[in-house]
Amino acid sequence: MAECLYNRVSDRVIDELKQIVGARYLICDDADALEAFSHDEVAEREYAHMPEVVVRPRTTDEIAAIMRLANREMIPVTPRGAGSGLSGGAVPLCGGIVVLTDRMNSIVDVDPENLMVVVEPGVVTREINEAIKGYGLFYAGYPMSLETCYIGGNVAENAGGGKAVKYGVTGRYVTGLEVVTPAGEVVRLGGKRVKDVTGYNLLGLMVGSEGTLGIFTEVTLKLMPLPKAAVDLLVLFEKTSQAIHAVPRIMTSGGIIPTAIEFMDRASIKVACEYLNESLPWQDASAMLILTFDGSDEEAVEREYMTAGDLCVNAGAIEVYVADNHTTSERIWRVRRNIPEAWKQYSANRTTEDIVVPIAAIPEVLKGFERLQEKYGIPVPCYGHAGDGNLHAKPVMPPEWSVEKWRETLPRLLTDLYRLTNQLGGTISGEHGIGHKRKKYMPLVCSKEHIAIMRAVKRALDPNNILNPGKIFDMDESTSEAADG
Repeated sequence: MAECLYNRVSDRVIDELKQIVGARYLICDDADALEAFSHDEVAEREYAHMPEVVVRPRTTDEIAAIMRLANREMIPVTPRGAGSGLSGGAVPLCGGIVVLTDRMNSIVDVDPENLMVVVEPGVVTREINEAIKGYGLFYAGYPMSLETCYIGGNVAENAGGGKAVKYGVTGRYVTGLEVVTPAGEVVRLGGKRVKDVTGYNLLGLMVGSEGTLGIFTEVTLKLMPLPKAAVDLLVLFEKTSQAIHAVPRIMTSGGIIPTAIEFMDRASIKVACEYLNESLPWQDASAMLILTFDGSDEEAVEREYMTAGDLCVNAGAIEVYVADNHTTSERIWRVRRNIPEAWKQYSANRTTEDIVVPIAAIPEVLKGFERLQEKYGIPVPCYGHAGDGNLHAKPVMPPEWSVEKWRETLPRLLTDLYRLTNQLGGTISGEHGIGHKRKKYMPLVCSKEHIAIMRAVKRALDPNNILNPGKIFDMDESTSEAADG
């Protein structure tokens, strides 16, 4: 690609980087060590690319100095957190420098009076709630992978998770950012303010920008009161359609907004239970829902889950299990959290998609997945966040197929899958991001005018296109074409 015509990292640049971060915090000339930073959690190796050097800065000033050096020398820079992404977003597609934020892992300020916490980007998301639970507060915007991901990556992807139905995604809780621009300037956006309409919403622009517009060095997050009560329901359905149709009934007829509504089809339940040696009665069900309810009053939570359980039974549920303590709740959620890992063990050739549709369109999109399975002969198991329309379709290579046939067929299936999603009012990513894994499909869901506006923003903030180049869209319009259908 034309946008990958950059200068290589010279010995002189290596020496300057050592002066900035210290020689012990720089990795180069070690292919084995560098390989770990050539990919994220995307399974397909064709999305991997080796960096030339990895640097591990500790301060904002060090990152600013790295960016000034890279901008001057026309060397691409890829920001990286925990590498747990599913879009190829942290892959150094054009080589160059990977800026690893693992050493920027301090919780800077817990401010219970303002219901805020200030953290560095390398803080593991789970650790935020560990640090603040003693104040009776929690951070509600975390994703499913909270035990491994960094908050900086969550903000870069505007990550979501199981509790987004009630609490929303990461961006709802980001009130302030310290950002290093591609030119090496340091900018503070927002702060500990709940409301702010002073000028353009640059804070909102940065959240979800996938490391293409700036590197976050400090994040201010809004906190919520810690719920006093929480209960989970595991609901088994004989038919997938019954499970999906129950979702809007709970929120309309029941007048309830659950904390989470997770959907799992039979194939996903089976592979996760077998992977965990779990004895949940999946054999009797074609689909399961996990419903979570929380609040400050145990009686109110009980009324909600009892109402929801009755609505599920009326919708055709064959069994409703109540998990009202940590042990039983963890047993249920452990199955859901381990579906991606279970599929990883099941097949080396699979892909995880991240479509999102209006909630009412979920039944139709699942019917569409069934038609695609028949058309292409590829299983498309599905699970995800039914309460907000975000489903993870996971095409898996049939065991009898060759890898060559799989790679030839998969792009056609994905093109049809994304077109179906678009026709139903949806789009190609709800929480995992575009990165470079889904980049070629952007014209299927975004108009030329839409993409042109994003290119204009990128050019304004990063005229040399050195920060995470090759992600979301190509700067050269001639290389940005929809996938063949």
